[in-house]
Formats: sequence, structure tokens, C-alpha cells
Amino acid sequence: MAVGVSEIRPVAHLPLVLGMLRKLEVAAVIDRLLPPHPDNVLSCGTGVEALVLAILDGHHVLYKVGQRLEERGMLSLLQPGVQRASLNDYRLGQILDTLFEANLNKVFSALALQALALYALPTLWIHQDTTTITLYGAYAGLPAPTPLGVDAEADKEAAPVAPHPTYGYNKDGHPELKQVLLSLGVSGDGGLPLRLGLRDGNTSDSTETPLAIEECLALGLPGVQGIVADSKAYSQRTLGLCLEKKIGLVTRVPRTCVIRQALEAWGQQQGLLPVLLEKPGHTSRDAPRCWRGQSVWRRVDVEYTDGRCEQAALRFVVVHSSALAQQETTSAATAHAKEAERVAAHIKHVTAQQYACAADAEAAIAVYEGHAPGRLGRRPRP
Repeated sequence: MAVGVSEIRPVAHLPLVLGMLRKLEVAAVIDRLLPPHPDNVLSCGTGVEALVLAILDGHHVLYKVGQRLEERGMLSLLQPGVQRASLNDYRLGQILDTLFEANLNKVFSALALQALALYALPTLWIHQDTTTITLYGAYAGLPAPTPLGVDAEADKEAAPVAPHPTYGYNKDGHPELKQVLLSLGVSGDGGLPLRLGLRDGNTSDSTETPLAIEECLALGLPGVQGIVADSKAYSQRTLGLCLEKKIGLVTRVPRTCVIRQALEAWGQQQGLLPVLLEKPGHTSRDAPRCWRGQSVWRRVDVEYTDGRCEQAALRFVVVHSSALAQQETTSAATAHAKEAERVAAHIKHVTAQQYACAADAEAAIAVYEGHAPGRLGRRPRP
């Protein structure tokens, strides 16, 4: 039997992406939150599907979305009978404005809960981290965010205030610019975002972590056992909150903490610790990677909600990584070599200077040591 082919279109990966969007019922969820107008050919949900396909195809310009999807042969799959003209930049812009006015956190919350229910993702451990959003140019502030999973109309008086853009420790490397702090909590399995928070630009991570834990527990997710975070989460208040809520905390104790220094000294006195994990090297020539460790209990200071500071017994895991030890040894040798080069260059520069008399030399020594009077009222820097 002869088969005739009328046309061939390079669809690439877009049908697979559209299949995942349909499995998650993205369009249906959005259309329930934002019911379509009878006069609109393209609903908000279908428009979001079109925008996602266009973005993942590499074209973000609104007026090219219809053209690109038509070239890919996706219009009939997107919506039966839809024409390229329906995917115009004016209609897509309307959809984006509608999503923004409806509160993006509320829309994303519904999609996240849909994904949790569909894939039955466990939320035993929530991974928490923060980053900074750097602000450029003139701005009038940011709207107050609504925590994911919380109805914005439930309690307007308790709505969080808008974050205050200000200077702080900038993780983008731009301390000269103002910023706000973005706090995000995701599921341990699948990395699905569950909680989002915006804070003032100078908010400390040690202050943000207890608040993030309370917001994660307020979501009411079943079976939450604890929080996983980096070393910035280790603080007396965080430990006290975890004890009060009876949840776990997996983090790395900072180097500056006394308890870590004591445990490191204890581990060095134990000789070979039990093997926890062993993996082959990255290449056939590399030595196997080995992690040795042991669990110990120690009493440390914790702070409770009522302000009490007491000592509580907590479990710590002392781990020695052969791969990390080799990496730190190499990094230390490189840093020492660079520092030696800088010192040698500085010595060469200082010893090459000549002075006409002892008074000039003594004045130069005073400037070098920071004892000379500063210029324009500023303190001298050695």
C-alpha cells in the first residue's frame, strides 16, 4: 500500500514538552483560576502552553511565537482550529498581564500541588536555600508576596509587607547595587519548588532560616521530617525551633563554631573512622574516593521561642572525605604559591625605593606602618 506524505515539519522536542504540560494539566489548572472570556479564542492556559513551547524552542519574542509554532506544526496539537493570527503579541501580552494581576505565587502554588498529587512526590525533607536579586536603575519597590499554598484573601491584615530593597551581602558580586533576598524551599525528591519568600535586602540567612521552616510547616504537607540547608542555617535559634517542632535539620556546621573545631580535633585522635561510603575515582587513574565518619552526641546551646537559651544534646556526624582532603591540599598549595609571589613582588618594590636622607626614610616607614598623618582627614592605611 502506497503512503502519501503531504508535508514534513521539524517538530523537534516540542510534542514531548506539550505531552508533559497536558499530563500536568497546566492549561486546565490555569483556566480554573482564570476563567477564559467567551470572546477570546486563546485561553490563558493555552497561551501559557504556547509560551512555554516557544521559550523551550529558543524564541522569546512574543510576535514570533505564532510563526515559530506554525513552522513546527504545533498549532493543530496546541488547539484544534487555532490560527497563527490568534497567537499575536497583543493577546499573549494580555495573558501575561492577567497572570501577574492574579498573583504568580498563587498560580504557581496550584501547579506545584498538582504536580505533587500527580507524581505522588514525597515531601519528607525540604531543601532550603537563599539568593539575592540585584536591582538596577530606578524602581518603585516590589509588590507584597503571598506564600505558596496560602490564600491571599484569607487574611488581608496578615499579608506580608513588601520587601525593602537595600544594600547587603550581594551573592552576585555587586555590593554597589541594592538587592532583595529570595528564599526558596523545594522538595528533596524532584526539586519541586514548594515555598517562596522575598525579604529585605539586608536580611541575614541565619534570621531567614527559622522563618522559612515555619512557612514550610504551615503548608501542611504530609510527613515532613526535616529541613536540608547549607552552613548558614546553623544557629541557636534554628536548632531550638527544630527541637520545638520535632523536625530534623541536616546542615554543615560552620568552621567558626567551637563545636566543629572540637569535633575535628576529636576525629583526628580516633585514627581510621568507619567507612560510610566508597566510590571509584572520576577517571581510571584516580584513586577511589572514600568517606569515613562516625555519629556522636554533643551538648550545644540552643534558643527557644520564648528567648530561653539552654543546652541540648544533638547528634553530629564527623566525616573525613579523601577526595575533599586532596582537593583542599591542592588548593592550599596553589594559594601559598600565589601568596609567595605577591610577597616577593612587594619586597622587591619596597627595597627598590631610594631616599635622599634618613628623615625621608623614616617618613616613608611611618607611612608604610600607618603611623603618618592621613590625608584630607582620613586615617592612614598601612
